[in-house]
Amino acid sequence: MFKESMIPRKKILFIIGSPNQTSQMHQIASLLPDYDCYFSQLYSKHRLIRFALSRGMADRTILGGEFRRKGDAYLKMHGLRNDYARTVYGHDYDLVVLCSDLLVTKELRKMKTVFVQEGMTDPITPWARLTHWLRLPGYWAANTSYNGCSNICDIYCVASPGYKEQFARMGTDAGKILVTGIPNYDHAAALLKNDFPHRGYVMVATSDIRETMRKEDRPAFIRDCVRIAGSRQLLFKLHPNEEKERAIAEIREGAPSALIYTEGKTEHMIANCEELITQYSTVVYIGIALGKKVHSYFDVEQLKRLAPIQNGGASAGAIANLCRRYIEFKGPKDEFLRTTRTGIKTTSLHERESTNHHRHPNPEGVFPSA
Repeated sequence: MFKESMIPRKKILFIIGSPNQTSQMHQIASLLPDYDCYFSQLYSKHRLIRFALSRGMADRTILGGEFRRKGDAYLKMHGLRNDYARTVYGHDYDLVVLCSDLLVTKELRKMKTVFVQEGMTDPITPWARLTHWLRLPGYWAANTSYNGCSNICDIYCVASPGYKEQFARMGTDAGKILVTGIPNYDHAAALLKNDFPHRGYVMVATSDIRETMRKEDRPAFIRDCVRIAGSRQLLFKLHPNEEKERAIAEIREGAPSALIYTEGKTEHMIANCEELITQYSTVVYIGIALGKKVHSYFDVEQLKRLAPIQNGGASAGAIANLCRRYIEFKGPKDEFLRTTRTGIKTTSLHERESTNHHRHPNPEGVFPSA
């Protein structure tokens, strides 16, 4: 008995980023109480990237700025151990769970790694194609278009068979990719029960297109939203990475009677809307799962093929079990991948699951926010 208590617990590092990525990692970690779990904002030890961070040049990325502040605040609020860039505790981890494979430091690549998809990826721009053709690191694309496609991690947990096919086509070994579903997008029916005060409106979920150095005609987009809404109430939910004062002023100019939210539970707003208008936002998948009419800059039929599986909120548990089995597995990685099975049931996008299914509580509402 005494000898057992002296055996050190194995340690897992969860790499976080946006509020949605942070929430997903928290859900998975909460189901691994038999391990010591630590967290870190996505980081780099590359001299050039560290210089950019020190000068505020990367404040609109998940490496720093508002994303870093929100991530640190979330960890503090929930009493989670913050080992930023492995500089606080300096542990050698038995497993690393990553929200992105665009930037994985050399030290983390030496450990067991599991990638967890957050949501949709950005469109592939001409610049992104060029960086990919030149075999530059994925982050050189300056967006998330190649997230999940670097083939760096040992195991890839993805939202749907459609995304498995996409990531494999774009560079990741299909044998590494497991369809587990992803937390925050796997139980849309549960969102129908909420206390958001408005109903029956046309909702607009904006994206941080300009903040990520891409072109956008926002006044024209607002005019399209007004046209789609017709006589119905418009409600705008701004992306957390947007320059809010500018965006609010533009909406007031083009749609003066619209409701505008900069905070709040995006998923509840979608559950209560009649129609959903998005740009490059993952939250379109909530609308699709709930059978809403949706608009997107992406092809909607393609989005329906990519949409995350609805498994009643079982994704976090499936990923946690996978992490537990992998951290304890003694053989080679290839053997683990050959023998593992996720056991996740894929259900119809429009199936209305029972809303009393257990899932990790999230009272702060840090669910999809992009």
